[in-house]
Amino acid sequence: MENYIEFVKMILPEFLVEHFDLVKTIKQGETMHLYFEEFNRVPDEAKDRILIGHGFHNETTIQDFPLRGNSVYLHVKRRRWLDKTTRELVQRDWNLVAKGTRLTDEFASFLKEINRY
Repeated sequence: MENYIEFVKMILPEFLVEHFDLVKTIKQGETMHLYFEEFNRVPDEAKDRILIGHGFHNETTIQDFPLRGNSVYLHVKRRRWLDKTTRELVQRDWNLVAKGTRLTDEFASFLKEINRY
């Protein structure tokens, strides 16, 4: 199993493999849609608080590197928790998308680099 995880980390953004569960895949023609939900693990910085699950944020869709001639779209749902004492919403601070785009940071950097030539 460990070999598969290491292989998948080479194909998908590593933060997805480590912090999200792949819950659904859909292939439509030459387009792949991969759906991820954040694991239900309380952020380390909030371990001392009493938190209850409070659902998910709206799904974010991000275009990633094409795979085997297929366009790839990552549909990511981040979790949020509610602090029972303060009623404050708690969430991880993910920087999923390159600023000003709907691409992963890695894919946006790659496209920027190839456009230099």
